[in-house]
Amino acid sequence: MNIVYVSSEAAPFIKTGGLADVAGSLPKAIKEEGQKISLVIPLYSQIDAKYREKMVKIKHFYVDLQWRHVYAGILKYEDDEVDVYFIDNEYYFKRDGLYGHFDDGERFVFFNKAVCQMLKELNLKPDIVHANDWHTGLLPLYIKDFAKGDPYYKDIKTVFTIHNLKYQGVFDKEVLSIAGLSFEYFNMDGLEFYDKVNFLKAGIVYCDALTTVSKTYAEEIRYDFYGENLQGIIRKHENKLVGIVNGIDYEIYNPETDNNIPFNYSINNLENKKKNKLELQKLYNLPQDENIPLISVVSRLVSSKGFDLIRYILEKLLKEEIQFVVLGTGDREYEEMFKMYAWKYEAKLSAHIYFNQKESHLVYAGSDIFLMPSLFEPCGISQLIAMRYGTIPVVRETGGLKDTVIPYNKYTQEGTGFSFANYNAHELLFSIKEALSLYKDKDKWKNLVIQAMKAKHDWENSSIEYIKLYEFLLKQ
Repeated sequence: MNIVYVSSEAAPFIKTGGLADVAGSLPKAIKEEGQKISLVIPLYSQIDAKYREKMVKIKHFYVDLQWRHVYAGILKYEDDEVDVYFIDNEYYFKRDGLYGHFDDGERFVFFNKAVCQMLKELNLKPDIVHANDWHTGLLPLYIKDFAKGDPYYKDIKTVFTIHNLKYQGVFDKEVLSIAGLSFEYFNMDGLEFYDKVNFLKAGIVYCDALTTVSKTYAEEIRYDFYGENLQGIIRKHENKLVGIVNGIDYEIYNPETDNNIPFNYSINNLENKKKNKLELQKLYNLPQDENIPLISVVSRLVSSKGFDLIRYILEKLLKEEIQFVVLGTGDREYEEMFKMYAWKYEAKLSAHIYFNQKESHLVYAGSDIFLMPSLFEPCGISQLIAMRYGTIPVVRETGGLKDTVIPYNKYTQEGTGFSFANYNAHELLFSIKEALSLYKDKDKWKNLVIQAMKAKHDWENSSIEYIKLYEFLLKQ
C-alpha cells in the first residue's frame, strides 16, 4: 500500500506534545512492516537548521483561498527511513509558536488544501491518507470534495485519528468561504457546531475510518462526560470508530542505551537503577538514600492530569517516609502549590517548574513510583515510559491508562502497576499506600519492576493494527 500520513507536528523536527511523538514513530513502524509511507508537515520557522540543511525543494504551486492565489512550496527531507515532505509558506508558518494565532483557521485551511493538491502535483497517488487531530480535520472532506470534479482523488480512502477530543479547531463560519467549500457542508450532520465550523468534527464525519489512541478512550468519547459536545456525532459514526493504543519509540526510551542517564541498566542489572536514583537525589538537592521510595511526576500541571486529587492528599503523603519529585509547567495554582510544599518539606519534595527532556529521562530512570491520576487520558505515554524504565505507575483507570497498566494482584503477584477507578483523592492515596507497602518487600517489588519492564509497548503491534485497518478499507 501507499500511505500518506499528515500531521501538524512530528518529532524530531518540531514538537509541542504527544502528537509529534506519534507522527515521528508510527510511520517508521508502518514502513518496517513493508508498506510505502510518506509524512507531511508544515515547514515552521522553528525547525532546526540541521534538518533544513537536508531538505531539497522539489516543487511549488498555488493554492486558491477566496480571491487570493497563495504560494505553496514543497521541500523533501532526504532520509533513509520515511519520505518527509514539508509545506512551505512563510506568511502562515514563519511565526512565534505553532498554534494560538488569530488566523489559525485560515492557516490550517491552507495546509489541508495544499496537502490535497500536493498529492496530485507530485503524483503520490496514495491508497490511504491518514490525518491527525483538528489541524488536518478538513483533509477527508477536501479529498471527497476534490473527487467530485477530479477522478484522481476518487479511490483515495481516509483515516482520521483523534489524539485528544478536547482540542477541536472551532472557527467562524466565514472560514468556509476562505476554504472554497460549499455551504452545503454547513449543517448539523456536517461541519456546523453551534453556528461555527469545527475542523475536528469534519474529520469525524467525512473520514472513511475513525480511530482514537486507546480502546477505552474509543468507548468513553461516545458518552457525555468525555464527549466534549461531540458525543452525538461520534455515536452516529461509531460503526467506523476503532481504538488502537499508542506505543513509544523503544530506541529513544531504552534504559540499556539511553545517553540521557548516567547509568544504563536492564532487568539483569537493576543495581544501576539505584545509582540513577542517587544521581537524581543529588541533582534535585534531596538527601541521598537509595532505600527511601521516590515518587515522581513528569507532566503538564493542569487539572485534567489529576492535580486536584494530588493537592488534596499531598500533605498526608509527605508525612510518610518518601521523597517526591515534580518536573513540568502548567497552571499557576499548581506551580505555586508545589513551590510551597517544596519550601515546607525541603528534604522531601523537590519541584522543578520547567521542562527539560534530558532531566525527564533521569526522573523516569531514578524514581520508584510514577503518579498519573488523570481525569481523562486518551492514551498517555508517560506511563509507558515509566514502565519501560522500571518505575511503577499509579494511575486512574481511564482511557489509555486503563488499557496499558495491569493492576497489581497481591495474590498472584501479576501486574505492572497500581490503579484506582473513581476520580477520588482517597482512592489515589490508598493506591499509593498500597505501592509503598509493597515497596518494603524487596523481592516482590523487584518482581513487579521486572514485569513492568518486560511489558511490550513499542509500535510494532499498533502499526500492524493500523495496516489491517488500511487493508480492510481498501476492500470496501
